[in-house]
Amino acid sequence: MTVTETETPHAGTPPRPVQCAEQAGHPRPDGQDKYTISEVAAFTGLSAHTLRWYERIGLMPHVDRSHTGQRRFSNRDLDWLELVGKLRLTGMTVADMVRYAEMVREGERTIPARKALLEATRQDVLSRIAELRDTLAVLDYKIDHYARKTGDLPAAAAVAAQTTATA
Repeated sequence: MTVTETETPHAGTPPRPVQCAEQAGHPRPDGQDKYTISEVAAFTGLSAHTLRWYERIGLMPHVDRSHTGQRRFSNRDLDWLELVGKLRLTGMTVADMVRYAEMVREGERTIPARKALLEATRQDVLSRIAELRDTLAVLDYKIDHYARKTGDLPAAAAVAAQTTATA
């Protein structure tokens, strides 16, 4: 996952998230990274409508525009969208994601609040993982029950066999 901080490139320009660690896999190198909305939609799997909506609600930091007014996304924007995608997977609400984006734009003074929001989200994810593990255990039990009835290999043994075969 990409980790972002903020940077204010010029006076009067809102802070933008920047990458802390080298990101492999950008379609173009920095400096040549001007993507159209359709290219970003293809890279991210998000629709152009969703990308415009993200910008409208304040979830997407300032997106540069060409001289004709077309959006021009950068590698930093792709990194931010990757982070937003991860936050969505956590179950974070859109309102909390927008609040997080606003805090990022406000700068370093919001670091404690950002940390607290991410820690709360992490705790929610850990709770969901525990629930999923419990659910998986119930499914494995039921599958094993039916496997015994049909004479098939129990689920736990099948997983162990599959793991051994791929190792």
